[in-house]
Amino acid sequence: MAVSNAQIVSWLERYAGVVAEQKQYLTGLDAAIGHGDHGINMDRGFQSVLVKLAPVRDKDAGTLLKTTGMALVGSVGGAGGPLYGTFFLRAGAMLDGKSEVSAHELVAALEAGLKGVVERGKANRNDKTMVDALAPAIDRARQYLGEGASLEDVMAAAADAAEEGMKATIPLKALKGRASYLGDRSIGHQDPGATSSYLMLRALSDTLAGVPQEARTSST
Repeated sequence: MAVSNAQIVSWLERYAGVVAEQKQYLTGLDAAIGHGDHGINMDRGFQSVLVKLAPVRDKDAGTLLKTTGMALVGSVGGAGGPLYGTFFLRAGAMLDGKSEVSAHELVAALEAGLKGVVERGKANRNDKTMVDALAPAIDRARQYLGEGASLEDVMAAAADAAEEGMKATIPLKALKGRASYLGDRSIGHQDPGATSSYLMLRALSDTLAGVPQEARTSST
């Protein structure tokens, strides 16, 4: 099964809806260890994404993702804008001109996005950042691809791994970003960036699985 450009648009629209619903939850997580604005910023960013996508929704996959990235860079404050913007810009660069995206191409694009985040944020696994959700998700996706799983199963497994990685940030001490200023006081709190990254991948999985838009991903 290939991913159509219409499905990519549906994913981005679904994620925008999830972020809008979960902005207070994400902001609450961020209030404990950050600036307390992650959900608000992400919601503002994805409302901008919806506006910017409208005139290009019939374009190729690369254009859709790069438009998303540019909208986020231009509208999201703090670290979220550059990091999520880089994620989508790098992913989009991998899919330039694609009218359909294979499972291998989709995972490669997500992996390119992760590499962009790592380069931009200088974060490694276990630093208590969005990398802790994205990296295990890509690993799991690669594993399932190698085993010949369907695209739906690949992305469901990736979302499950992201959820596990998100939860695994709770006992970690933050080593990057504002949360790192708290030292040991950051221990015991779930990372907001890892949480929004999980929600992003779950939204992608739900889109590919045909889960109705009304049955949006809930907070964890």
